[in-house]
Amino acid sequence: MKKFRTALKYRGTECLNCGHSLDRSEKYCSNCGQLNSTKKLAFDDFFNEFFAGVFAYDSRVRRTFKALMFSPGKVSRDYIQGKRMRYANPFRFYLSASILFFLIWSLTSGFDGFDTGNQAREVKELSPEEIGELRGNLQKVPALNDSPLNVDTLLARQQRQGTESYRDKYYTGEELDSMGFFNSISSKLILYDAFYKETEIIRPGVAMDSLGHVPTAYNRWLYNKATDFNDFKKNPEVFLNYFINKLPFIIFFFLPLFALFIWLLYIRRPFNYMEHLIFTFHVQTTFFIIIGISLIFDYILDTDMVSGLMLAAFLFYLYKAMRRFYLQGGFKTIVKFILLNFIFLILAFVAAIFSFIASFAIY
Repeated sequence: MKKFRTALKYRGTECLNCGHSLDRSEKYCSNCGQLNSTKKLAFDDFFNEFFAGVFAYDSRVRRTFKALMFSPGKVSRDYIQGKRMRYANPFRFYLSASILFFLIWSLTSGFDGFDTGNQAREVKELSPEEIGELRGNLQKVPALNDSPLNVDTLLARQQRQGTESYRDKYYTGEELDSMGFFNSISSKLILYDAFYKETEIIRPGVAMDSLGHVPTAYNRWLYNKATDFNDFKKNPEVFLNYFINKLPFIIFFFLPLFALFIWLLYIRRPFNYMEHLIFTFHVQTTFFIIIGISLIFDYILDTDMVSGLMLAAFLFYLYKAMRRFYLQGGFKTIVKFILLNFIFLILAFVAAIFSFIASFAIY
């Protein structure tokens, strides 16, 4: 199809894309690379462009995959030396491999059977005196009698759950505003958590009205987080799977920070930051491929042994990749290998905590 479009009778003397002057003998524009053809588009041209793009990318993926698996450090070395057309883009390839890895992980592992640790609540019968005291305390809560929450309903729930009431943790809006920032946040979260457990009210506007708090966006958000946290405790696999789905993109932004430490460790070597970053993405992509394949075998064979063996193999692969890419001796490479793995574990721990909190905040 492309040969037909570049027939001599269709060639022009000016690039239709950038206006660069051309000779009729030129098949492509020397300025922008567009095909030198004046032939009008036909329906089959779209199929030709689509399949040409797919197969061209697919061939780069095969070459990249083969070199990554069996020649540690070669792809990164070739890429920074300008041999790029034969390989897939390292950042796009990483995203494809990471999304596929976490999909495999969710299908073969996941959080099925996760122990929530929830125990059935002990039902405690209240004495008439305790019921009277509890009714008096509940009636002191602002706007309680005007809200959809009925005092008798609360009493029935209190009899099932025990004598502790959110009223024991109650603060007015004015009292909360007079506290310090962190003390105010903790007091609100404790109160909202206890209120939700006791009343099972989900809508934050109704909860703010019942508690006599101003229904600001911030207060409603805090109440939503209190309800989310209770739902998380009851059914943690829902949030954990949500968090896992975000990991490919979280790691994508974590790796540039890790590459900065690699650059500092190899600051005397003739590599710039972007070259370290490319090496980092290639190594992480290889990790996803190796462990992803091992998870499939573990699932089929009903064992964890394959993943353990492949993890050990990956550590050896990383050492070989560092030697081939940075061209340093064995002793220096081993020392830097240990340092980089130690730094990676620390950064990964900090990033995981920060990402977990951030994910929960927007959940």
